[in-house]
Amino acid sequence: MNKTVVITGANRGIGLAMAKIFKSEGYNVYGICRNTSTELEQLGINVVNDVDVATSAGIANMKKALTGVFIDVLICNAGILRDESLSDLNLDTIREQFEVNAIAPLNIVDTLQSNLVEGSKVAMITSRMGSIADNGSGGRYGYRMSKAALNAAAMSLSKDLYSQGVSVGIYHPGYVQTDMVNNSGDISANEAASRIIGLIDSLSLEETGVFKHSNGELLPW
Repeated sequence: MNKTVVITGANRGIGLAMAKIFKSEGYNVYGICRNTSTELEQLGINVVNDVDVATSAGIANMKKALTGVFIDVLICNAGILRDESLSDLNLDTIREQFEVNAIAPLNIVDTLQSNLVEGSKVAMITSRMGSIADNGSGGRYGYRMSKAALNAAAMSLSKDLYSQGVSVGIYHPGYVQTDMVNNSGDISANEAASRIIGLIDSLSLEETGVFKHSNGELLPW
């Protein structure tokens, strides 16, 4: 029986690249997105559209579409990036990033907890910008704060899901050429996706809750 993977934010970027790879590996793929894309539709996977992960209606749509589906790999990839500085502080965009980047992934895992089985894996796509120790440039308040909050939530999940045999990976994809950064990254979405999938494949309960760069490097909190 084919394994099942669920990927949020699957319509473009790293999410789309991961969907392609998992599809090629024979997984039963569910691509979750707010707005679908032509590329996603052409993959021949299960596309679950109209899911805004920051809304109760979106979460309800996702839950309904996954009723009775046992999930081997759940990847919380959907995220947004806004840009605030101390001289241009926007509390609304900071709150928006908390809702999408930190609260939504926790809500997703909670909502789909009954779909997980012993041996399932949860992957949180975070950022090294969520590392407090690694902050060398300041700024980007909402993104940094929301990703640090996501890391904290993921660590708690790794403790709370341990007894169920579910492991949690916390992954920084790298500086990736996606729309989020106007394609100015230094690695492709395909390379980042391949690296992350490799980390997920090797993830076990023995290293649940570990914060890693997609290249395998351990990152500081």
